Amino acid sequence: MFSRRLALLAPLAVLLVAAAPVKKRVVPARPAAPAYPAPSKAPLPDKVRVALETEAGRIVVELDVKRAPASATNFVRYAETKRFDGTVFYRAMHLKWGEQPNGLIQAGTRGDPKRNLSPIAHEPTDQTGVLHKAGTLSMARYAPGTATGDFSIMVSDQPGLDAQPESADPEAKAGYAAFGQVIEGMDVVKAIFAAPISETEGEGIMRGQILAKPVKIVTARRLPEPVAAPAP
Repeated sequence: MFSRRLALLAPLAVLLVAAAPVKKRVVPARPAAPAYPAPSKAPLPDKVRVALETEAGRIVVELDVKRAPASATNFVRYAETKRFDGTVFYRAMHLKWGEQPNGLIQAGTRGDPKRNLSPIAHEPTDQTGVLHKAGTLSMARYAPGTATGDFSIMVSDQPGLDAQPESADPEAKAGYAAFGQVIEGMDVVKAIFAAPISETEGEGIMRGQILAKPVKIVTARRLPEPVAAPAP
């Protein structure tokens, strides 16, 4: 569901190129890769909050480091190194069945090698216990173990994305890795979900799911740890 499943010259052409006058080709300089800060190596607490400041408003998420350490830590590292800054929410998958609104939105680096960190291990929901409920964050991926810098937020419960250990289908068996929850800004999530869809963008299953005007993530920043209330 989340899946994103991206000449040789003929001999005569080679001869023609070789016979033509040689002109010095000016190759434009490639833009330098952004200098992202190094990710912190400090251990994380069991729960970490990150604020996504988007063009549509603020979304605050709480990441479950204790139960989904690889996925949650990965998200924190992208926020700490500012790799989410300037990326966009680009997809809204509308499911026509069930109670409405039903579906999810997707954002992230879109496979940009200049932004991406190394792929992370897959954490199936039958092992973590973090399920795909409304507001849940989940890693986008190709095959299990290929997730990098793209993620989705559930607009409604999506149990079909949870691991199905008894299934004969490898994709259903693995499911997707859920790792956190929106704790502020579900109205923003739903506004992004309701934004107009492009009639021409997207290929395959992504056709009819690409936002006509992607919503930029201006910044993604880790928030200070909540201060525990003093005991009475």
